[in-house]
Amino acid sequence: MEPAEDPLSAGLFLYRSACGAGMPVGTTAAGARTGVVMRKFIHGYYRVLNRLLVASVAVLIIPVSLQIFSRFTQLIPSYIWTEEMARFLFIWMIMLGAIIGIRDGAHFDVDLWPELKPKPNALLRIVTSVFVLLFALVFIWYGIKFVQFGWDQNSELAELPMTYIFIAWPLSGLTWVLFLGERFLQDLRTLSEEPRA
Repeated sequence: MEPAEDPLSAGLFLYRSACGAGMPVGTTAAGARTGVVMRKFIHGYYRVLNRLLVASVAVLIIPVSLQIFSRFTQLIPSYIWTEEMARFLFIWMIMLGAIIGIRDGAHFDVDLWPELKPKPNALLRIVTSVFVLLFALVFIWYGIKFVQFGWDQNSELAELPMTYIFIAWPLSGLTWVLFLGERFLQDLRTLSEEPRA
């Protein structure tokens, strides 16, 4: 595939080269740039989420270790705030892990179908992604209600606003929608590809 002379075709060539797949007919260079920017944003957001997950696991070790060691020795006082902090970090750790699992396709699934060709496989992934999308919309809808419920509440020990904890549910749902959108586009691109001769 050689780049054409006009700027629009050259932009399409660069986009195709960058993503390694064909584009639907009628896509403009501006649309190609938007796609590249969006992919970079999603990848950067994914990397931030990975780092937050690692940080939440690392920080979770501190209160849990304090709880364990304070049970067996009198050298460390028994802090009551460690239980609440561990619980909140655990909630965020689970939500971050679920978000990352959506992007990686690492959630548990049962393969009932034999290995299919790329197009039927992409269609099957779209169908399963629709069900995950419905679940994400439930998380968004009821997560917003959950945040509204906890808007004026504080945690018992740390006096932390419960909104910081409850926001994990709608944020997870929104991020699932973002990552599922990326997967939908990949699968739709696979469906629209011309068969190779």
